[in-house]
Amino acid sequence: MDATTPGPLAPDLLEREDVRRALAEHDFAAAFALIKKYGGLSQNRIASACHLTPGKVSTIISGRQQVTSFEVICRISDGLRIPGHLLGLAPRAWETRPVQEDPSSAPDGERPSTDEVPWRPDATVDLAANLTRSDLVMDRRAATRALAGAAITGATLLDPLEGWLQPASSTARPRRRGRLGAREVEELASTARAFRAWDHQYGGGLRRKAVLGQLSEVAAHLDEHQSPKVEQRLYQVMAQLAGAAATMAWDTGLQRRAQNYYLLALRASHAGDDLVFGANVLAGMARQMLYRDQPQDALELIRLAQDGARHVAGPRVRAMLHTREAWAYAAMGRTTAFQRATAQAAESLTSAKHGEEPYWIAYFDEAELAGTTGGRLLDLARQSPQQHAEAAAREIRQALARRGPEASRSHALDRIGLAQCHFLLGDLTGAVEETHRAVDAARATRSSRVRAQLGELYPYTVGNSAARPLREARDRIRDLLST
Repeated sequence: MDATTPGPLAPDLLEREDVRRALAEHDFAAAFALIKKYGGLSQNRIASACHLTPGKVSTIISGRQQVTSFEVICRISDGLRIPGHLLGLAPRAWETRPVQEDPSSAPDGERPSTDEVPWRPDATVDLAANLTRSDLVMDRRAATRALAGAAITGATLLDPLEGWLQPASSTARPRRRGRLGAREVEELASTARAFRAWDHQYGGGLRRKAVLGQLSEVAAHLDEHQSPKVEQRLYQVMAQLAGAAATMAWDTGLQRRAQNYYLLALRASHAGDDLVFGANVLAGMARQMLYRDQPQDALELIRLAQDGARHVAGPRVRAMLHTREAWAYAAMGRTTAFQRATAQAAESLTSAKHGEEPYWIAYFDEAELAGTTGGRLLDLARQSPQQHAEAAAREIRQALARRGPEASRSHALDRIGLAQCHFLLGDLTGAVEETHRAVDAARATRSSRVRAQLGELYPYTVGNSAARPLREARDRIRDLLST
């Protein structure tokens, strides 16, 4: 259905004052009842248009359930062709332009599979070249398809990663003689470091293409015959660039592409004999699985990281891995295991010394530990508020007090989490104050992860629409999410 396709509602229905008022207030019990009465749509047709079950529509109309999910509100807008401004949303895509599909064109921009690539350095170079080439020429239509690509899970993801624990093999092949020296390699490494710092501060994928350009250049250098030391360092730089590309892709909603770059980063770490960074990559993959509600896969990835880097990881890396392990336990509802892993993380961090570990793990300090622990306690508090919400708020406040301005994405996530804590504790005044701070912090980052978490905060603001301060906070979240 595009902009030229009429929706199921007659235009004059949307002119009715009672319909407009119900839509503006997100009173979908009244809105659906009015659409049934004056629009002639059955509950089944409303459900079909909005991708809901008839039972769900029935409970909404009866008032037994409210629509609080921002995603569902968008589905209602798109399914019933209700203009965005009537629901407090930005103009929907179908309002501004028709969607053109060219059935004769073959899918482009597809990623080469990483599952069957052998764990050899030369195969890693080919993989990097193919990934970056297809990504750099990706058009808007391919980007839309990429947004729909889901990350793989289970044995399909985990089984090919066993090669991480084996020594790297290599095959000789004719290559041009390279002329890269140590100084040029370190310049590339400095660029990779700058990209990671920018991503840590702001989030989002604004510089993703620049990262891919650098990654493509490193792959070209590795396709030439370099000295052993230069080659090893280039693989390490490739791993760091691929890791940054993965985070940026994930932060813009490109789940499958993010996973492909994580897999490239892991292979490059393997080729460059950088087991510690490889463990960090596996931790990133585990975090992605946790956001995808796959805690068992996340736990397998963390155990793989711990096995591979057991004898070389420093205290900060070990602490970070323990927090990811704790996160998985919390997602499984295993409170005692969560507490044990969190205590191990805190103990490891006490022996960390400044400057003794790689730059990319320097972010993991007491503030990061507090923020991560608070976030996981919040996960548990959603099931048992009285037992965990106050502890979650206490940890998140510690993180906010200690974080610097260089971590705006983490700062925004902390603010959102603290607002949820206040809601769970029944403190509506504090919840409204923190919601406004959360929206202010979210505006300072381009991260889709922040927006997704803000979308999860939105339902907490819906059940008390009579309170003006809460209504204003809800409107601010809706305004930001709809832009």
